[in-house]
Amino acid sequence: MKYRAFGRLDFQVSALGFGCMRLPTTGPSGEVDEPAAIEMIRYAIDHGVNYVDTAYPYHGGASERVLGKALAGGYRERVALATKMPVWMVNCPADFDRLFDEQCARLGADRIDYYLLHNLQAPSWPRMRDLGATAWLEKTQAAGRIGHVGFSFHDTFDVLRDIVEAYDGWSFCQVQYNFVNEDVQAGTAGVEYAAGRGLAVVVMEPLFGGTLAAPPPPVRRLWDEALGRPDPVDLALRWLWDKPEVSVVLSGMTALEHVRRNVASAERSGPGTLTAAERDLLARVRDAYQALDPVPCTGCGYCLPCPSGVAVPDNFQLYNNVQVFKGSTVGLNRNLYHDMPAAKRADRCTACRECEAQCPQGIAVSQWMPKVHDELSKR
Repeated sequence: MKYRAFGRLDFQVSALGFGCMRLPTTGPSGEVDEPAAIEMIRYAIDHGVNYVDTAYPYHGGASERVLGKALAGGYRERVALATKMPVWMVNCPADFDRLFDEQCARLGADRIDYYLLHNLQAPSWPRMRDLGATAWLEKTQAAGRIGHVGFSFHDTFDVLRDIVEAYDGWSFCQVQYNFVNEDVQAGTAGVEYAAGRGLAVVVMEPLFGGTLAAPPPPVRRLWDEALGRPDPVDLALRWLWDKPEVSVVLSGMTALEHVRRNVASAERSGPGTLTAAERDLLARVRDAYQALDPVPCTGCGYCLPCPSGVAVPDNFQLYNNVQVFKGSTVGLNRNLYHDMPAAKRADRCTACRECEAQCPQGIAVSQWMPKVHDELSKR
């Protein structure tokens, strides 16, 4: 296993981290297959993984409980344990302690090494700030129950920068990032900015919910025709590890074979290890994915500001993700739409068509917005 700096902290983290959001399940109810999940987690740790990540809502709360079982028998001492405060469930300051205590009980732990505020966005960060989240984090750190604090994130670069600059106590942040979505959400600019401020950068969705592991036929053809027929998963992960700003890449693995393959990829990883041919292939694959987008929006922003406040490019990005990638990303992108401020959603479009005159791609925005809302508002 290769190890990397974790921001400004005195901690060398494994290149691969184990994300416990997509543990194997069994039966019609989708319950976690505990024996299989425990075997996978322990295999990863036995092969050098030293960072495990979960959260309050994963698998309906079962993820924390199963991870706690996997870390029994001496495994807890071998890893940095990370979990997250469900900020949407915090309605008063007393909820911080209540939820944290519940998480510790599930995990069978009296201390969380790396604790995050879960899914901070433009609407949720001011609410957490006003409820005293940072003061609670500092109090809990002082009591020895939290090691270091950070946040996970799904929003724009500007929001990331605002959150980082608002509080000096952050040690790390967790962002969605992969070679296809390089300019989505905080993107490369956010990764470089956070690392430049001394924060460790934890990457989630490196395979975009696993969808990059099963490319559609037009994209699959590029992989099959490439010299040596490279593995899409291996190359997608190594694209991230090629970047020195990235501290650890979380993979939500669902089978022991996934763990074996990803551990092997991590052992070949490091900044500067991608070849010119591999970089070229990834660029062509990214272009092929983008060509599949049903709405040819490039995110240029010429349509903004919308008189009604609609975030036109953001809405199109979520819609295109659902249409192209499908699979587990459908729920993710619908959730992101649900969490978007109501004033920015597609249904606020009044069909004034001012933006259409500015669009270099000639997109009939007023005709697309009802379709976007209809698709993304499904639950």
